[in-house]
Amino acid sequence: MSARVVDALGTWCPVPIYLIDRAARGAGAGEVIELLADDPLIEVDLPAWCHRSGNALLELRRDGDAYIGRVEITRPAGGGDGPPRDPFPGRSATG
Repeated sequence: MSARVVDALGTWCPVPIYLIDRAARGAGAGEVIELLADDPLIEVDLPAWCHRSGNALLELRRDGDAYIGRVEITRPAGGGDGPPRDPFPGRSATG
C-alpha cells in the first residue's frame, strides 16, 4: 500500500503541520502519510505534532535540501479517548 503524499515544499511553519493535520483528519487508522517539506523547523515540529496528536512518527530523514517524514495514523479522526495530550503539561502559553 502506498502512502498518501502531502507536499509542503516551499512553505514555512506552521503550514507543513497544518497540511499534515488536515490530511490526518481525513485518514483512517493504519494509513501512512508522507510529508515532504523543506522548512528546517520540521525536525522539531513533526515529532511534536505526532506526540500531541497521538500518531506514530515512522521516519524523518533529510533528502538533499528537503525532509521526508512518514507518519502512521493511529488515532481515528475526530475520535479516540478525548483531546490530544499536552506535550508540555504544567506550562502555559505565556511561559
